[in-house]
Amino acid sequence: MNLSRRDALWVGLGGLAAAALPGSVMAATNDELIAAFAAGGAEGTGTFTLTAPEIAENGNTVPVSFDAPDAVAVMLLATGNPEPAVATFTFGPAAGRQMAATRIRLAKTQDVVAVAKMADGSILKAQTTVKVTIGGCGG
Repeated sequence: MNLSRRDALWVGLGGLAAAALPGSVMAATNDELIAAFAAGGAEGTGTFTLTAPEIAENGNTVPVSFDAPDAVAVMLLATGNPEPAVATFTFGPAAGRQMAATRIRLAKTQDVVAVAKMADGSILKAQTTVKVTIGGCGG
């Protein structure tokens, strides 16, 4: 491919324009994120637990854990954050147990959602509301 200076300038200006767009324009909605993660999987039944505190005194470090036996991957979402996708955990065949614990940052009182993709292709969803009293993203 032969790229002229003029073409390179247009590509660079396009990249700058995309970077200047507000994050909310480029961020996907919660439903879009879940649909992309699920990849057409049907909702299944099974045991999937999400644990988070009911009240978080500091939104900067909210402990969250999940246990999803037979899960291939689990995605965590904080529905009220500017960027709702928090983390995605992928488990290989050598994983002894499909569970994880982490700390996340919450901007305000909101729902924390975990979506698990199971080995049989089905999708499980767990949700809990966390009340944030102080701190958080930007406040």
